[in-house]
Amino acid sequence: MRITDDRYSRDRRRLDLAYRMIHHEARTKTIRIWTGLSDDRIRKLYRSYIATHGATVCRHRGKSPTQVAYFLRNLETRRHAAALAGLYSLFGLMATDGDEPVVGGALHWGELFCRTYETYLTLHQPQRISFEHACYLLHVLRRRAELRPDPCPRCQGLMIVDTLRRHGSVCSWCESEARERLAEPG
Repeated sequence: MRITDDRYSRDRRRLDLAYRMIHHEARTKTIRIWTGLSDDRIRKLYRSYIATHGATVCRHRGKSPTQVAYFLRNLETRRHAAALAGLYSLFGLMATDGDEPVVGGALHWGELFCRTYETYLTLHQPQRISFEHACYLLHVLRRRAELRPDPCPRCQGLMIVDTLRRHGSVCSWCESEARERLAEPG
């Protein structure tokens, strides 16, 4: 460590990131992976900074989401997933140069992910996709095994494509437009 380095900046960044993730209702395991903090330290951070200030933040327990079908279940959720995919691309999170970085690079990656998710929250109220689901969506999109971003064949807008589906599809906007045309008396 050089004399000019701030000794505590990395620790401060870890705590700030954990605090942001707690506000987004991330699970303890996700916070631990991205910040390198212990489970005990995360729980203490929650108790001392969140619970004492009267904030209403849920602590989700159990495993993180792992169902791809969640993002395809209805038109509105598909729109939100496509919007998140676009934000991931804009913020540089879709680059597939390896998997998510481990502890050293995970701090910067986690801050960037939080900034992306906060942008999504600003653009889409009410939210359809939770923080944990957004993490899983990014993981799945980066793997490109079950879901992948693609342009819509009709309007060239970004859409999420189920790679296991055999027949082609269109984006949720074009699909809702087609449904409206069918519903109109003719």
